[in-house]
Formats: sequence, structure tokens, C-alpha cells
Amino acid sequence: MSNAPRVDPKLLSDSMSMGSVTAQICQGLDRPSSALWWGAFLAAATALGIGVAAVAYQLRVGIGTWGLNNTVGWAFDITNFVFWIGIGHAGTFISAILFLFRQRWRTSVGRSAEAVTIFAVICAALFPIIHLGRPWLTFWMFPYPNFRGPLWINFRSPLVWDVFAIATYFTISVLFWYLGLLPDFASIRERTRSRLRRKIYGLLSLGWTGSQQTWMRYETVYLLIAGLATALVISVHSIVSWDFAASIIPGWHSTVFPPYFVIGAIFSGMAMVLALTALARRMMHLEAFITVRHFDLMSKVLLFGSLVIGLTYVSEIFFALYSGDEFELFVYANRISGTTWGLYHAMIILNVGLPQLIWFRRIRASIPALFFIAVGISVGMWIERFVIVMGSLHRDYLPANWADYTPTWIELATLLGSFGLFFVLYLLFCRFLPVISISEVKQLVADIARREET
Repeated sequence: MSNAPRVDPKLLSDSMSMGSVTAQICQGLDRPSSALWWGAFLAAATALGIGVAAVAYQLRVGIGTWGLNNTVGWAFDITNFVFWIGIGHAGTFISAILFLFRQRWRTSVGRSAEAVTIFAVICAALFPIIHLGRPWLTFWMFPYPNFRGPLWINFRSPLVWDVFAIATYFTISVLFWYLGLLPDFASIRERTRSRLRRKIYGLLSLGWTGSQQTWMRYETVYLLIAGLATALVISVHSIVSWDFAASIIPGWHSTVFPPYFVIGAIFSGMAMVLALTALARRMMHLEAFITVRHFDLMSKVLLFGSLVIGLTYVSEIFFALYSGDEFELFVYANRISGTTWGLYHAMIILNVGLPQLIWFRRIRASIPALFFIAVGISVGMWIERFVIVMGSLHRDYLPANWADYTPTWIELATLLGSFGLFFVLYLLFCRFLPVISISEVKQLVADIARREET
């Protein structure tokens, strides 16, 4: 009986040698950018410019530019924060947990997922700072010896927990992403002809030699960081859920929120990774490495996440009915048939209904169809966060305090700017760094060749 590793040959569309792997993956780094890349980059940069202008105007005029009121004190910025942090927490988790379970199809999607984590967390971190209204006083949030007398942060506040948790997770995610790039930087260093690029990649590779001892230590550290990142995802997004669950507001103080937020993060993050992988595949001409089989497997993860999300939606309603709390019942009745009914049903359709198309093999084999479904899920998950944040606030205990909320153009432009920042960073990543792990693809090629021999 053969001891060769079990490898799906459909993970690579063409037979290739070790030498051709580096050349094909790096071809996008060597040649000029395509018109498609430039078009996407200019669109993203324009969106980023609009967002920067909106934030600058907001800082100059004041927080009166928001649509907030005495009833709805949290709305657009916090919705965007939870949305981006969910996407950010999923990327490294997807890559790390697939690595721990030895799923070889992560080879072509893992690095994009890790990059999504870093860029999404950067976007997420901006919104609490903007939401302060006085972002130049952000440093007050950090615990350090100061001369402000008794003024100190409240360590019992879930918002302070966010600062520590997200900073820790961002640090681990950057380490995990950069560590995976080390052998690839060395490969690019050896093949480049430019002295400047050779020096740059030589510094980035940290003197990588490729010796057996180097590989042994590398794999040990990579495994440890993967395990740590997986645990951090569960803990960090649970802490984000406590921002809501630790309150006494109906619709928020639910014990289902931690697992609900974790699975929601994985679900929305995988949707974003699938959509961005489809774009990178087209822009960087990586069809030989990112095959239909990869999209088939990613779509199955989306289908599973959709079913679990649907279960949590039903569980929320069941808990409200079982509790007999009239305020809790009113919140969910208002979500389903009140002023937010349109958003609520759009959330159900996009997050639960639309992904059911993935049951059909023809849909799983169509990259444009899966891209459409992934974008729909991303929109649905943003709506879900908006319904959770605003839907529990605009109808308070006293009808006299009820107030509707409508985002202003400043808030909409800020959201657009966050997407612009995200795509600018991602497109630069695709242009100057290998989107796919060269070293892992080489290992996959070797395993497939060994399997064919046996």
C-alpha cells in the first residue's frame, strides 16, 4: 500500500515542473500591469479619495454631519466596524485552520485570505477612531502612565477589550502572513535580475537559505502561529459580540451572540475571499493554480456557513418567544414586520436563500455565478450588522423616545472610502507580492508527481 499523500490532482490545471511554478506565479510581478488592474485601481483610489474628503469634512464641521440622534447613538460607523472586523477575523482563520487540518486546497487561497485579514482589520480600526468624534484624542484609549489625574480607561468595558483583542490579533495575523512569505521572497530574490529588487527581496527574506534546518524551524513556528491564530479568532470575535451581549438592550443581550458572530465572520470572510480570488485569478492570469475545484470547495464552505447562519436566525426568534419578555418579543416583531422589515427580509434572502443555489453542481462550476453569490452574501452580512445595531436602538422602551435613522451622504461616503482603502491595499498586494504561495505549490507538485508514480 502506498504512503504517498492524498492529493487532489484537480488543484492544478496543468502539469508543471518545479522551475515553472516560480516563473508562472511571478509573471504578474514581472510584466506591466494590465488594463483591468489599472481600471480597478483607479476606481478604488477614487473611492478612497471620496472617503478621505468626507472624513476631513466631518472633522472640520463636527459630528452633526452624521444622521445620529438621541435614540440611535450607534449606527453606521459601528455597523461598518463589525462588518470589517468580521471579514478580517475570517481570513487568517480560514488559512490557519485549513493548514492545521492539512487541506491542500488552501495553497491557492490561503495567502489571499491572510491579506484580506490584514487589510480588513486596518479598515475596521478606523471606524472606532472616527466614531470618537475627536480622533486626535484616540491615545486616551490606551493604558499608559499619564498626567491627567484620575482619568483612566475602564478595564471592565467591552470596548477596551476590543482594543487589546484586535491589536493582538492584528499582530499575530501579520506575523502569520509574513512568515509564509519568507521562502517566496527568497525565490524571487534568486530569479530577479534587478539589483535593487534583489536587495529589497533579500532584506525581506531575512537571509533565508532553504537548508533543511531552516525548513524544520520554519514549519514548527508556522504550525504554532497557525494554532494561536485559530484560537484568537474565536476569542476575539466573541469579545466583539460582548460589546452587544453585555448590554441590557433587547435584541442584544443574547448568549448566542459569541458563536453567532464567529460563524458570521467565517461566512462573510469566505464570501469576500472567494470574490477576491476570482478577481485575482483574472487580473494576474493564475488560472493554472486557481482552478474550478478551488471554487467548488470554497462554495461548499459558504453553503455550510449559510445553513448555520439560518439556524442562528431561527434560534434568536425561538429564544425571544421562549423567554416571554415583551420587550424582546417586540424587537424581533419590529425587525420582521416593522420599520426594518425590508432590510430584515433582504438579509434572510441574501444570507440564507441565495447560497442554496450552491447545491447545484452547475452553479459550483460557474465562477461568475459564485462571484455573484459571494457579493450578495457580503451585502447581506453588512445588512445583518446594520439590523442588529440600528434595529435594537430606534425603538426604545418608551414610544416617546422612538426615532428613525437615515445615514447622511457623509456616512455613505465614509463607507465607500473604506472599500476604496481595502481594494487599493489588495490590488497593491496582488501587483507586488505573490498571491499564491510558491513553496506550497511546489510541494503540491511534488506530491502529485509522487502520487502518479505510485
